[in-house]
Amino acid sequence: MKMMQMARATVLAVLGCASAAAAQDDDLGAAVLIELNAAKTNEGSCTLSFLVLNGHAGQIDKAVYETVLFDAAGQVDRLTLFDFGTLPPGRPRVRQFTIPGAACDGFSRILINGAHTCEAADLADGACETGLLLKTRTEIEVIG
Repeated sequence: MKMMQMARATVLAVLGCASAAAAQDDDLGAAVLIELNAAKTNEGSCTLSFLVLNGHAGQIDKAVYETVLFDAAGQVDRLTLFDFGTLPPGRPRVRQFTIPGAACDGFSRILINGAHTCEAADLADGACETGLLLKTRTEIEVIG
């Protein structure tokens, strides 16, 4: 019961942040919010959990972001693609990515380098990148 309350509070906070960010600057219009919500080290790997919210009026059919992971010393560890899949408008989604051969505390920063793929028939070009909002609830910094 307590975990459901915490999950609900997290979703409401994300929705509030996305609405507040859009209200602060009408020129930005709608945006995609990506929050690194959790980082958990497993046996020989790191699982990163992202909470994603599409603030646009239409669905994003496929969103793939080029992502750079930096080690604890600030050097590039690897460049990879994170496929966030389909993002319906106004509905939060959680996506997880497992990074093999790494512990989560070995990462200091994640750079969202840009949208590798953004398919959204009803939205303007660049919908996945325009006004992109990045946040973290972990010790790992998220920039873009």
